[in-house]
Amino acid sequence: MRKAFARQQRLDCPAVSDLELNLNCRDEIIPILRALQHLYSQPAQRDALLETVATDINGGSSRERGRTGMDYWQVLVLAAVRLGCNLDYDKLQDLAEQHRALRHLMGLGNWDEKTTFDWRRIRDNLCLIRPETLERLNQLVVAAGHELLPEAVERVRADSFVAETNIHYPTESTLIRDGLRKIFDLGAQLAALLGIGGWRQHKHLYKKVKKLSRHIERIAARKGDQYRERLQEGYQELLQWSGTMLARASELRDRARETAAADALALATELEVFLQRTQQVCDTARRRVLEGEKVPNGDKLFSIFEPHTQLYKRGKAGEPVQFGRLALVFEDAAGFVCHYHLLPREAEDRDVVVEQTRLLQNRLGGRVRQISFDRGFHSPANQRELAEIVAHPCLPMPGVKQAERQEEQASVEFRQARQRHPGIESAIGALQSGNGLKRCRDRTEPGYARYLGLGILGRNLHVLGKLLIARAASGCKAAPPRRGQTAA
Repeated sequence: MRKAFARQQRLDCPAVSDLELNLNCRDEIIPILRALQHLYSQPAQRDALLETVATDINGGSSRERGRTGMDYWQVLVLAAVRLGCNLDYDKLQDLAEQHRALRHLMGLGNWDEKTTFDWRRIRDNLCLIRPETLERLNQLVVAAGHELLPEAVERVRADSFVAETNIHYPTESTLIRDGLRKIFDLGAQLAALLGIGGWRQHKHLYKKVKKLSRHIERIAARKGDQYRERLQEGYQELLQWSGTMLARASELRDRARETAAADALALATELEVFLQRTQQVCDTARRRVLEGEKVPNGDKLFSIFEPHTQLYKRGKAGEPVQFGRLALVFEDAAGFVCHYHLLPREAEDRDVVVEQTRLLQNRLGGRVRQISFDRGFHSPANQRELAEIVAHPCLPMPGVKQAERQEEQASVEFRQARQRHPGIESAIGALQSGNGLKRCRDRTEPGYARYLGLGILGRNLHVLGKLLIARAASGCKAAPPRRGQTAA
């Protein structure tokens, strides 16, 4: 059984609108709690937020039946705090059970000792929220901020960054080892379930693969005489051994499909996934190492467990190579991330900028007057189409001569947007260092998209809370500094 929030006032808990926060504390949780308090006190905004959350949590079930679950408001608060404060689930559990202001905001009083928040319970509830729902929640939060500062939407700046996936450095030998480890585990379970022999020594088989992989790693690290020949010999042996194991696992999969047992079919389906991924890595290793072919990134797999990972060479200092996905963010003049988009694996900035700018402009009712990008978004077609969408687009051209010619002919709005644009790097830095978007800690591609939405939700609530605190008590430590107010 679920409910939106606790409507009955408790004697041991102040009303959410009357909750007093320590505004002389500079911790990031204070602005987030202040923003949530503001949204709770606005019935229309609160109901829209909670109905959006309820659609995912009880989309196909009745809210009036079953065990008592977390309130939708509690789920929303914990979702906001998780990456708003860049916490893992263990720290979030401790905070939900010990932080008095946070518990009061969730409607839990000082006498309530039985309500606890196991980290698994928090995780299972937050994972019910879809990425599309988080995008809708972010839009509602940004709309609440634009009610306070309606002119902020007129000036927007955008850039992309790589949010890394949680993987080790990928090489073909280590990826084959990862894939065979899962295949051996699943094969042993499936063989035991079907009563088939031949998989009792799966741990010994994995040690053999691990030994071959480590041998290749030592050759690649030390190089030396006849490096290429020795590396090819190592890969030849590993691929030959892997082919034998993949063939045995394929036979086991086919035998499992002949049965009608649901457990066996589920294991066979999972085994098929890792068979395909491991075979793909074996093929690229054969093409690259043995045949000397230059394999494009689109054919490569950079993680057995996170296949959506892509390789990027963006020339960043200290990070020549990054493994993750590109995320495009649009920041308005108040600091809200008013729109974001996770780029497809093969897409680049210039491929999506027009489409996403048009989506932003339509959603905001055509109020964006000035928008700026960097050179990576440029193309002649983008220049023309952006000029039709926004009154004053700032899209610098690459190349010294073209840039100088464009600067000579530029308008005042173009120069102003060009001067303001580097500030987007500060917003990206805040998302990466303060909201956990440096490296995604969740699994699978939907989990990655959810993680991105949670980080941006935490950032937007932080900005909204700072804005509210600055209006009510500009001299307190929780308010934004004067330097930030001047820059905005």
